[in-house]
Amino acid sequence: MILLGPEICCNLEAATQREWLETNGLGGFASSTLAGLNTRRYHGLLTAVLTSPVGRYVLLSKLEETLIVHGERFELSANQYVGALHPQGYHYLTRFRLDPFPVFTYTIADIEVEKSICMIHGENSTIIHYAIRPPRWPATSDYYALEVRALIAFRDEHSTTHYNDALNPAMQLTPGLVAVAPYAGLPALYCAHDADQVDTTGHWYYNFEYAVERERGLDCVEDLFSPFALHFDLRQRTEVAILASTEPHDITQVAHYRHAEVERRQALLTTAPSDDAFVRTLVAAADHYVVGRGAQKTVIAGYHWLRDEGRDTMIALPGLTLVTGRTDVAQRLLLTFAGVVDQGMLPNHLPAIGETPEYNTVDATLWFFEAIRALWYATQDDAFIREDTVGQP
Repeated sequence: MILLGPEICCNLEAATQREWLETNGLGGFASSTLAGLNTRRYHGLLTAVLTSPVGRYVLLSKLEETLIVHGERFELSANQYVGALHPQGYHYLTRFRLDPFPVFTYTIADIEVEKSICMIHGENSTIIHYAIRPPRWPATSDYYALEVRALIAFRDEHSTTHYNDALNPAMQLTPGLVAVAPYAGLPALYCAHDADQVDTTGHWYYNFEYAVERERGLDCVEDLFSPFALHFDLRQRTEVAILASTEPHDITQVAHYRHAEVERRQALLTTAPSDDAFVRTLVAAADHYVVGRGAQKTVIAGYHWLRDEGRDTMIALPGLTLVTGRTDVAQRLLLTFAGVVDQGMLPNHLPAIGETPEYNTVDATLWFFEAIRALWYATQDDAFIREDTVGQP
């Protein structure tokens, strides 16, 4: 477990230099800084992949959370606008841990708000769960609530959104579900929830500034649209959740989804080569880079913007799959690229399924043979090496 205290979390510079990442096994992800302040245009709570593992779109950029106690509002989020930092919720962030999901603990007086973020494996779905302590508020008529406002981008991961009249602000409201589809040609965003009230007043928020993109000399200013806000009355409960996805879900299944993902990640550690905590952390981290491509597997060369590349995959294959005891994944990776070998060349870039790969690397084929040798050395499996049939990526 990675654990960071207030000396990091409450320090804006330190907190924004540390980033967290959740992935979904398809090439999609959720990511931001410890402070919850997006410093990249690639940051977001739901970056969905429309054609795995390429075609990423930032749908849900972030959530703005406000804890309301005795009528006083405590804003937990943080944003860098052009010329202004608002709000500054990182001052309340007293602890961050990776256990196994990113977990943020905010402390206001004697109240703790614990927020955790996880993705459902194999889906474009992100769960944001809040636990509020102490267990029960005083039995008075005072209002204790959590307000969560969604900010959406709905654009290619390399682009930025700006105010426009083409956005369709209409929503579909059904019990426990809000659906928005602001632009034709992109999937709807479904937000399953257990809120007591939905505020359907939409607003544009202007001039978010992304410091890392500014340093890179790229477009660094964006406008985001907020289609709705969710209000949770905390007087009768201490846990609430939101499930943002490209498909509708039942919010009552959140506990099941979270438990299943914990079990899946724990199962990965059973083949770790050592019980050393650092080694097990690396084994868990390695899984983020192995993703699906059709019926087979591939490797994301790096987050946030790289995709699967032949040379990088072959170099990384032994460390990601053989050392970690996942020889079946190694075989599926090799089959993916064997299926697109052309005149002895292994492609360096794989586009969407059905499109033409890019053969622009001189030594990927040599690394391919080395990966096959490493697999044989680990398994002594002659049958797989001599197999005539290959899979299609």
